[in-house]
Amino acid sequence: MGDKANAHPGAAGRATAADHPASVRNVVLVGHSGSGKTTLVEALALTAGAVNRAGRVEDGGTVSDYDEIEHRQQRSVQLSLVPVEWDGIKVNVLDTPGYADFVGELRAGLRAADAALFVVSASDGVDGSTRMVWEECAAVGMPRAIVVTHLEAARADFEEMTRTCAEAFGRDDPDAVLPLYLPLHGPQGSDGHAPVTGLIGLLSQKLFDYASGERKESEPGPDQLPEIEEARNRLIEGIIAESEDETLMDRYLGGEEIDFGTLVEDLERAVARGVFFPVLAAAPAAEGARQGLGTVELLELITGGFPTPLERAAPGVTTVSGKPRELKPCDPDGPLVAEVVKTASDPYVGRVSLVRVFSGTLRPDDTVHVSGHGLADRGHEDHDVDERVGALSAPFGKQQRTLTHCIAGDLACVAKLSRAETGDTLSAKDDPLLMEPWEMPDPLLPLAIQAHSKADEDKLSQGLSRLVAEDPTMRLEQNPDTHQVVLWCLGEAHADVALERLRSRYGVQVDVVAHKVSLRETFASRSAGRGRHVKQSGGHGQFAICEIEVEPLPGGSGIEFVDKVIGGAVPRQFIPSVEKGVRTQAAKGVAAGYPLIDVRVTLLDGKAHSVDSSDAAFQTAGALALREAATDVGIHLLEPVAEVTILVGDNYVGAVMSDLSGRRGRVLGTEQTSGARTLVRAEVPEIEIGRYAVDLRSLSHGTARFNRAYARHEPMPQQIAERIREQTHDAS
Repeated sequence: MGDKANAHPGAAGRATAADHPASVRNVVLVGHSGSGKTTLVEALALTAGAVNRAGRVEDGGTVSDYDEIEHRQQRSVQLSLVPVEWDGIKVNVLDTPGYADFVGELRAGLRAADAALFVVSASDGVDGSTRMVWEECAAVGMPRAIVVTHLEAARADFEEMTRTCAEAFGRDDPDAVLPLYLPLHGPQGSDGHAPVTGLIGLLSQKLFDYASGERKESEPGPDQLPEIEEARNRLIEGIIAESEDETLMDRYLGGEEIDFGTLVEDLERAVARGVFFPVLAAAPAAEGARQGLGTVELLELITGGFPTPLERAAPGVTTVSGKPRELKPCDPDGPLVAEVVKTASDPYVGRVSLVRVFSGTLRPDDTVHVSGHGLADRGHEDHDVDERVGALSAPFGKQQRTLTHCIAGDLACVAKLSRAETGDTLSAKDDPLLMEPWEMPDPLLPLAIQAHSKADEDKLSQGLSRLVAEDPTMRLEQNPDTHQVVLWCLGEAHADVALERLRSRYGVQVDVVAHKVSLRETFASRSAGRGRHVKQSGGHGQFAICEIEVEPLPGGSGIEFVDKVIGGAVPRQFIPSVEKGVRTQAAKGVAAGYPLIDVRVTLLDGKAHSVDSSDAAFQTAGALALREAATDVGIHLLEPVAEVTILVGDNYVGAVMSDLSGRRGRVLGTEQTSGARTLVRAEVPEIEIGRYAVDLRSLSHGTARFNRAYARHEPMPQQIAERIREQTHDAS
């Protein structure tokens, strides 16, 4: 790692196809928006020799040339892969968006990686969402390290930031979150700020100076050694505490000088096991420089300390029928099991799938089996088809570099998988398998849309299907009650990107309309109605009379129809016709145009004509009778109520409870959970939580999560019901 005696490896450059899993490292960058992840990726690519000093790849473009939307919005909105090579190791760097709306891309990156690098800004600190991701990684034992950026900021303080990281990430063991280096400061400027020009290796006690634009190693002066002694001793104790050699601590406490090589090996093992989390510093290269500060040390940590794919157990695998299947970890000669972790559309080559291979070897022109991902409820169809693999490539910005194969443990882009979507499993066609899906956040912000023109209407269905194929965090709903097309998104930025992609990528212009909830109607009390449908117009006429009684039922009862006709006043063959007419009218509503529910309709009497009565006539009479019954009684407007569970930090519980009260919510209870958080359970009218995904994020500074599920319909307050009736009347 960065403290090794000959720390500059030399062999570096662009990544090609890996030949063995041991020569691959998969690392995902995690951090809030603006923490400097993409800038760090570019700095690593420059140091590894994958780009030139201007930050350009050999055939044009930069490593951050990913998406036209990202350029316009000045932020990452999707997962991107940048493969580089360092010291003979292929490093797949997965850059994830830092904005909460694109957490689905982050989850995909975590699935594809074997270790995580948390990027925190020295000027911004650690936000709540980053802490939550850290806890997710801890729950699955993913190895992690921390890199501090923005050291050039006037108030940046590396030592203070290290303490902040220990408090945020090392709750159980703060001594497991320690720096490997201290900053080396240059001469103080006129503003009193001394810039960071290099690093001091705590284990090797060497200086790594980047002031010239290239890393230079030197010995510290006698006056610098006391400065690092305390930090060095604490680091050594932290490493030894996690050592698998139980005698090491006794030897160290007994005064024995532990060999440098032993310390580095123990450090690397502790990092790979996910029990020690080193803190490093990094900065982009200055103009004309060959290396960014700390990038050599970071690449050596990744290649030396992060685990190989061989050390990670694959997610659960079953046959397509659900029978568990045991696989040897990361075996290039084993059965093919790969997973689509990202889907994108290229205007020239069509659909491109980013694939992580967990077992076997994927080759161009192979025929593979595509197994579905079980997200049909979000508008993603289940798959069970064979497809032919197109070209394999390694992405680099907008460029695609051809690969001859992709072994277990590696990642590649696959062209021409027209049916595969994010989350799908690729396996051998004669041995189809299915990987258990990773957890996807539930989209909770509705976006109701309609085609802008007739031409757009013709293209809308295809555009939407392609859009949701790329993004499994998006749910497409065709609401049968409101007849709206609804895209459920994770937040406003997610919705904006969806609209922009529909317009620019698929040529579909849509208009956003107000989202409607599925309201219902019911009778407030018992009522009676008479339906009379009598017409004479020459030849056969129409004759049907029926008398009904309507009474309200408890919630959830639906529509009950009861026949109490005596003496054949309504012939038996026409009683189903009356019921059909009643149910048809109930579906249309009797007051504000919303479906009628939770009533019992009893047919009491009626009249028929031997010639003019018919099925159609009694259907009409049944509908007329129900409408007349509604004119003499109050009609309640019912609104859907959702059961909501909110996981929120204890600091924000009061604000959340107050906000729920303002939304006509009823708190059912609270429950203390781990990590100083509270689970709040409440019932809230759905009409009040249309934008709750956005409002809760603002209320809790991005640290709260919520889920919702339909509970029931219940009467709406009179004043709100009147307002909705007026709006319905004006619209008609």
